[in-house]
Amino acid sequence: MNLPPKVTDRAFARLAEIAEEDGQTKVLRVAVAGGGCSGFQYEITLDTPGSDDLVLEGHGQKVVIDPVSLPFLSDAVIDFSEELIGARFVIDNPNASSSCGCGVSFSM
Repeated sequence: MNLPPKVTDRAFARLAEIAEEDGQTKVLRVAVAGGGCSGFQYEITLDTPGSDDLVLEGHGQKVVIDPVSLPFLSDAVIDFSEELIGARFVIDNPNASSSCGCGVSFSM
């Protein structure tokens, strides 16, 4: 059974900070596209929701995923990470059989 991805409180909190800083009403779009060094890559952007997107809501914020990307992100966890190398949204994807060091591309 495919479960929808989960978004952590930390990721929703960071989205709320971005919205407050920029005064914008965009949502975080998580998509999967062909390419990258491992076959697929994540595309994480601020966007407007589409009518066929899955919408995940929390803390007054939204994360959207298009129907084509959804099967690749089944049961994944979308998080926000702050490390010495920088702060970014990250995806822990149990469907990925391997991923590259940058964490942006993966294979299945």
